[in-house]
Amino acid sequence: MIKNVFISVISEEEPRGSVEFQVFSFTNKIRKLTSHLELHKKDYLSQRGLRKILGKRQRLLSYLSKKNRERYKELIGQLGIRETKIR
Repeated sequence: MIKNVFISVISEEEPRGSVEFQVFSFTNKIRKLTSHLELHKKDYLSQRGLRKILGKRQRLLSYLSKKNRERYKELIGQLGIRETKIR
């Protein structure tokens, strides 16, 4: 499973309370909820939970981008969250 491999890689580098690990776990939850909502379009409580998790992940990513831009870019690349602009 991809999650276990990635957790072992991150756990060796960072503790489980690190920003990178939290963003990774939120990303997994987001992917699960997204696939759930494709089947159950009127599950409004899951939609609300998804919006809350997206907000938490966004705040963590903005914190990481301000604190350490290189770690932010590396994490975005590993998770495939956003398309990076080439400058």
